[in-house]
Order: sequence, then structure tokens, then C-alpha cells
Amino acid sequence: GGPRPLPGQEVSVKVLGALEDGGLVERDPRLSFVPGHGDVVQALELGVPTMQPGEVSFFLAAFPYAYGRPGSREPDVPPEASLLFEVTLLEVRDDPDPQPLPPAVRLRLGSQRRERGNFHFTRGDFTAALRSYRLSLLALDGPITAPPGPEEEEELREQRVKCLNNCAAAELKLGRAEEALVACEAALQISPDNGRALLRRGQLLADQGRDAEAALVLKRALELDPANKVIHTELSRLAKRRSPTSST
Repeated sequence: GGPRPLPGQEVSVKVLGALEDGGLVERDPRLSFVPGHGDVVQALELGVPTMQPGEVSFFLAAFPYAYGRPGSREPDVPPEASLLFEVTLLEVRDDPDPQPLPPAVRLRLGSQRRERGNFHFTRGDFTAALRSYRLSLLALDGPITAPPGPEEEEELREQRVKCLNNCAAAELKLGRAEEALVACEAALQISPDNGRALLRRGQLLADQGRDAEAALVLKRALELDPANKVIHTELSRLAKRRSPTSST
């Protein structure tokens, strides 16, 4: 009884997940998440909002809605495995404000959400991928219980750059070049010599006709990766476009 979860509300569920041969791969007496935040497999993201508190449901999830084509190491799920979930909706509550967490937990949550974004990206759901990448950034930038150590600080920085690069890729798939450029520039503010962000920024500047800026960015990318054929091709294309045509 009671209302179904609304967007933005947090739920707590009891979950059992089993393979089709009956092998148990998941058991969590109280899993809490916000549907839509990309913290759980898509079967739970889609299924739990249809439930009422106290209800027990069974969801048979084909592999795209479970752990995808590659499966998972933890939990141990084979490739392309369908899963049967038994889910009990224990509680629905308003989504609390972000709580201070240890840096290691922030890193784990950020990585988890980025991987969910990658899962959506490979399926061609670029809007869902972008949402997961943005939620990953929120997790990485959230309040922490203590200052991170040098290794944790470096990993937080690397994770942010990965997420911003992924955001740029998703924005491009959605046809939003300006937003993709903003994401590239944000990544370069954190890591000025990130080759992936430099290359994409150069390509986007060239697409906007900002050839001089694009050439500078691509030349810097080439200094960092002299063997990169894509950068050579982009610079060659720019050079041909900028050279005056000869008349006879």
C-alpha cells in the first residue's frame, strides 16, 4: 500500500538476483538508490518505480537491462546473462541532501555512475548516458568527510576528466556541439595536456571555422602524441583549407 515512488525520491529495496539456472548472484537486504541516478541496473531503475511500498515483484531482465553483453565480475554474472530479480519495496522517502562521504566512497560512486553511462552509451541511449556522466560528476564533487590524500586527489582529478570527456562525446552524439566544446574546455581546465580533450576541442573549433585556434590546439596535441594519425589528418585538412587557392 501507499503511493509509488515519484521522480527524485529515494527508495530502499530488498533484492535477490539469480541466473536462469537458479544460481544466486545478488543478495542485498536493504539497497537504497534514487531511480534515474544510474546507481543500479536498468531493470531496477525501470521496475521499482512501478511498485508500491510492501509489494514484492519479480523482474525477468534480458541482458541489456541487467549487466549487458560483457556481464560482470562483481557480482559474478556471465556474458549476455538474463537475470531474475525478486524485489521487495521497503520504503520510499524524499531524496536527502548529499551527505559528506569519505573520498574513497566518492570515487567508487563516481566510477559506478560513469560505468553506467558507458553502458547506456554503448546501447545508443545518449541522453541516459549524459545523465549518468553528470551524476558521476556530482558524486565526485560532493562533500567529503576528510580531505583526500595525494593519491585520492589525483584519482578524483582523473575521474572528473574522464567524465567530462564522456560528456563531450555524448553531447556530440546528441548534436550539441557547443555543449561538447564547453565540456572539453572544462576537462582542459583540470588537465591542460589531456590528449583526448585537446583533439576533440581542435576538431570542434575547426568545425566552427576557428581555424587559427584549432591549429594551435591540434599542434599541442601532436606534440604530446606525435604518432597520432587522426591529429595529422586534422592538421592536414586545416592546412589545405587555410592555403590560398592558386589561379592560372
